[in-house]
Order: sequence, then structure tokens, then C-alpha cells
Amino acid sequence: MTAAPLISLTWTDHVTGRRGHLVVDRLVRGVASGGLRMREGCTAEEVAGLARGMTMKEALHYDPSARYVPLGGAKGGIDCDPRSPEAYGVLVRYLRAMRPYVERFWTTGEDLGLGQETVDRAMAEAGLDSSVQAVFPLLEDEAAARKRLADAFAVEVDGIGLDALVGGLGVAESVLVALDRAGRPHAGTRVSVQGLGTMGAATARFLDRAGLTVVAVADVRGTVVNPGGLDVEALIAARDGHGTVDRAALRPGDREEPGDAWLAVDAEVLVPAAVSYAIDAANQGRIRARWIAEAANMPVLPDAEAALAARGVTVLPDVVVNSCTNAWWWWTLFGDVEADADQAFARVRSAMRALTGAVLDRAEADGVLPRTAAHALVAERLPVIAERYGWY
Repeated sequence: MTAAPLISLTWTDHVTGRRGHLVVDRLVRGVASGGLRMREGCTAEEVAGLARGMTMKEALHYDPSARYVPLGGAKGGIDCDPRSPEAYGVLVRYLRAMRPYVERFWTTGEDLGLGQETVDRAMAEAGLDSSVQAVFPLLEDEAAARKRLADAFAVEVDGIGLDALVGGLGVAESVLVALDRAGRPHAGTRVSVQGLGTMGAATARFLDRAGLTVVAVADVRGTVVNPGGLDVEALIAARDGHGTVDRAALRPGDREEPGDAWLAVDAEVLVPAAVSYAIDAANQGRIRARWIAEAANMPVLPDAEAALAARGVTVLPDVVVNSCTNAWWWWTLFGDVEADADQAFARVRSAMRALTGAVLDRAEADGVLPRTAAHALVAERLPVIAERYGWY
């Protein structure tokens, strides 16, 4: 997939001078899917890469027997610190500027720096009905679908919303598939997680419950380490709205280390779940892990991935492992699952076991990286999608 994006635009806020970007990589049935992120330093190039990744995620989850209609890929990004007092105003003005796109062909939602509640509130203030309203014309029964999605967002599991759990469950399930294929027992396998936001927290929770030991968690204040294992539930409960852990919740034996210490922790599994471009050629040599699961989008740069592969480190690519947040929205909206946690979890586990297994099988058979294998599967599925639904 090397074609230029279908649409790429940059917006400048007339109040603050902040910039925002929208990239529509491809449309299927006239609609594209992809979240909206906010972070200091967000660039058009970054957003374009994320939009291309969304096209691939949609294709990888294509199931001709499902109600879920595959969409194209898109992404939005705003260059602003989400903690800034001006951030919300910038978000609302960005959405007002993007209103024609949201109304017609860009379905979006939470991403790095922005929770869904904040997105929904800003959408309403910008005069928009829903962050996914562009897909409504594709639904058989819009009213029933909207109620199903609203009901699903109201479901909680152990005090955490279902929407905040499904993506991390997908990441965790991909890790478990890789471990099972390698004959690695879950018990005794150590995990280091960068980022305890929505994706990182859910991943840590499900891996912990599967019997793995989370030995390190990093946030903006640094890395919390305990070789004997952290109390994952306590750390999750002690987060603020941006995923920063209140250090008062730390136990004896937990220690604080520098922010990049998560890279070099003695662990078999590394989960970068925060920012893009976190692992590069300069720091990859510090990694001791055997597997890296890309819970964040684009956290491992290509030259770093090549060097890691040469050292026997497997990178489970983002287009596979972190794809279930997006897929769950559409499974729910189109009616493949109901507003039910057991149904949602079963669907995520089944889909991710099949998809991760297919990618690892292809990588082994072709002698290529898992990312290359995922791209090959996308290349096979896109013509089928194009023929059945039309895309451009």
C-alpha cells in the first residue's frame, strides 16, 4: 500500500495558532474510520501513517459472513497538549472546522490524549450529532443500532467501561497467542507496559489475570518497577484522567525509576501503549524482551524493528494487536454483538486468536516479519473488498 492518501488537510486555529490534521486514506462505501488524537508535536506525517494503518485494520477484520461492513481508513490529529487549559477550546474549534467531513464520511472517536466522553461533549458543542454519524446511512436499523451502541458504552466490568476494555483484551490475547505458539507458560512470564491509559491499563489487567506478572508500568512521571510483580488493579484505580498514577498507591517494594526505564526492564514481554515512535535504532539495544506487542500506534520504527528481529525479538504489529477497539465499535453498531460484555469478550478473543495466528503462520511460512505478513494479508483482502463494496 503505497498510494497517496485520498484527502490530506491541515487546519490552523485562529485563536491559538495550533494546528490540526485530517487524513482520509481510503473510503469504502463512501465512509472511513479512524480516531482523533491530541498531543504536543502531532504532525501531518504521523496522522497519514495512522490513517494508512486504519485502512489495514479494517481490511484485516473483514469477514464476508458478518454484518460489519468494512470501512476505509482515516485519522485526525491535533498538535496540542491535552492537559493544556486551551486544549478543549482547540478541540471544539477543530471539530467545527471538520464538521462537513464528520457528517458525511469520517467516523471517529477517542485516541491518544482524548477520551470518548470528551470527544462526545466537544462534538455536541460543535453542532454534531455523533462522532460516527457518517456510518448511519449504511445501517439497516439506525435507531436500534444507536441504542445498542449507547447501551454497550454503559456496560461496566469491575468498575471499568466495556469500551475501555475491549482494545486491551485484543492486545493481551495477541500476546497469549504468541506465548502459546512458543510453548511459553503464562505463569512466570514478566511484562513491562509503557502507558497506563485506556489501552495500556486494559492490557495490563488482562495479562495479569491470565497469570503473567506485570513488573513495570510507565507514565509521564516515570517508571514504577517491582520485580516481584505490581498490584495492577491498585495502580489502575490510582490513575488520573490522563493515566498518571498517584504515587501514594505504591506498595513497599515498588520503586520509581526514570521514564525510559520500562525499555530495559528484565521482562519477556514489552507493551508500548503510549506514544508513536517510542522505540528507535538508538534505544532498541536496551530491550531485553522476547516479544513486543504494539498496543500504541506506530511505536516501533522500521530500522529498530529490523535490528530487533536480528536479535530474535518478535514485534507483534499494531495493525493486528490494537485493532479491536475499532472492530468492537462496528461489531456492536452493525449487530454482530449485543451490548453484553461476555459476547464482546468472546468475539474479541475469537477474532484475535484467528488473526494473530494467521499473521504468525504467514510470517513463518514466508520467512518474513509479522508486519510484512500482515501487509500481505491486507493486499489479498483489499481487492475482495473493492469488488464487493467499491473503494477509492
